[in-house]
Amino acid sequence: MFRGINGINIDAKGRIVMPTRYRDRLQEESSGRVVMTIDTDERCLLLYPIQAWEVIENKLAELPSFNPQARRIQRLLIGHATEIELDNNGRILLPSILRDYAGLQKEAMLIGQGKKFELWDEAHWQERRGAWLAEEAIVNSDMLPDEVKSLSL
Repeated sequence: MFRGINGINIDAKGRIVMPTRYRDRLQEESSGRVVMTIDTDERCLLLYPIQAWEVIENKLAELPSFNPQARRIQRLLIGHATEIELDNNGRILLPSILRDYAGLQKEAMLIGQGKKFELWDEAHWQERRGAWLAEEAIVNSDMLPDEVKSLSL
């Protein structure tokens, strides 16, 4: 499981250095191969080890092609999916089209989300996180899904 928030820098060539604590796991699980695509709900990128992505890609490919919403999701997620390999220094080159989509500049946030990572422009992350925290403060517990209500933290 990938967890935690990591502030990272994007160099002049559009590369990030994967934090050391994730590199060994990515090498073991996917030989350093990852897939990056867009998030369709937020202006961020999703980064999956290759095996985790292939499961998702297979499920997406099985969606009915005559359903307009399914086709939209396929076009966006599979269409933007880019296979990337960590170099010997643990760096990942972010394709410019994906950097542009997420508004990634110099400072970014890498957010562990279990089986994947999210990559956000730092300023956008701070803005969205603030909004989510404000929303959380006014959420009525009746609005929460039953699965969340049953959690004990």
